[in-house]
Amino acid sequence: MSNARAFTTSALPLEDQIVLVTGAGRGLGASIAKAFAHEGAAVVVNYRYSAEAAEELAEAVRARGGRAVAIEADVTDSRAVDAMFEAAHQEFGAPVSTVVNSALVDFSFNGDERQPADEIDYSDFADQFQGTVEAALNTVQAAMRGFREIGSGRVINIGSNLVQNPVVPYHDYTAAKAALLSLTRTFAKDLGPIGVRVNMVSGGLLRTTDASSATPAEVFDQIAQASALGHVTTPEEFASAVVFFASPASRAVTGQNLVVDNGLVMG
Repeated sequence: MSNARAFTTSALPLEDQIVLVTGAGRGLGASIAKAFAHEGAAVVVNYRYSAEAAEELAEAVRARGGRAVAIEADVTDSRAVDAMFEAAHQEFGAPVSTVVNSALVDFSFNGDERQPADEIDYSDFADQFQGTVEAALNTVQAAMRGFREIGSGRVINIGSNLVQNPVVPYHDYTAAKAALLSLTRTFAKDLGPIGVRVNMVSGGLLRTTDASSATPAEVFDQIAQASALGHVTTPEEFASAVVFFASPASRAVTGQNLVVDNGLVMG
């Protein structure tokens, strides 16, 4: 019998958790990290290129009495990911309890510049699959030792409502997110018996992140008009839903995809 704790039906309270957010140096990832810090969780701010922004975010959390550390790692490199988890454990003295897969391969949401079906190359798909599916695989596998030690774990993958409603055919990006949704469900089934919940939060264009900064204003206006609640989702609104899936309130939820887009896509 191992020394791991008995598997639990709940999650640690947010203030007792260590949450690793990939791609948290900027954009949506930064908003998610801030939301967890606001709830009292210790936050691992993962980054690849945005060192200055990541360090500033971690320092801002610490300045308010919170716990945060910025750690560089290419999440497509399994050895770098393993080292990041070990560094986080050493920093906080406990394993990561929640993983948020938010990192995004360089991508600009500008429909006027997208690659149409008769021109896109498979290498574009491969890049997105590596940055989305391989990265999530690496982080989940690296987290498993800690999850077993804790007796539970949370994985929250960031998806897209384009899978349900491909109004702009970003072929490579959407295919990768669809694969990540499949991974969310199969991992939820496989890891459920050992107390790990795996869920996805999917949004549309957010107003505004680095990735959506190239989106024309009229596109945002069209989305707002089509949404049931009449406005475009902000990164802060989206981040609140991510926090829910890490909290004890979501203890009976796994394998689900929650679309957070102010009612643009339903079902």
